Amino acid sequence: MHELSIAQNIVEIVGDSLSTNGGGKLKSVKVRIGELAGVVPDSLEFCFTAITRGTTMEDAKLEIERTGIVGRCADCGTDSAVEGLVFRCPVCGSVEMKMTSG
Repeated sequence: MHELSIAQNIVEIVGDSLSTNGGGKLKSVKVRIGELAGVVPDSLEFCFTAITRGTTMEDAKLEIERTGIVGRCADCGTDSAVEGLVFRCPVCGSVEMKMTSG
């Protein structure tokens, strides 16, 4: 369950940012997680809620945006969404795709 360590890192980064910027009330934390990250959103939310309980971040909502897989063709330079796990350029048909996000 690496969601716990991810939630701990989020809380640490946000806490440092709050301290640096004079504190204040935190309403939400937005994160983007790629499809291939292997993160279970419900587990991450659960861990975030558990870690922030009793802190100044307790009422903050964790907003998770899932991002799709995007690849860049090494042959023609096209960036395109990857459907399933088929890394093939939709423009030139090359399989020389490098994942750029997701």
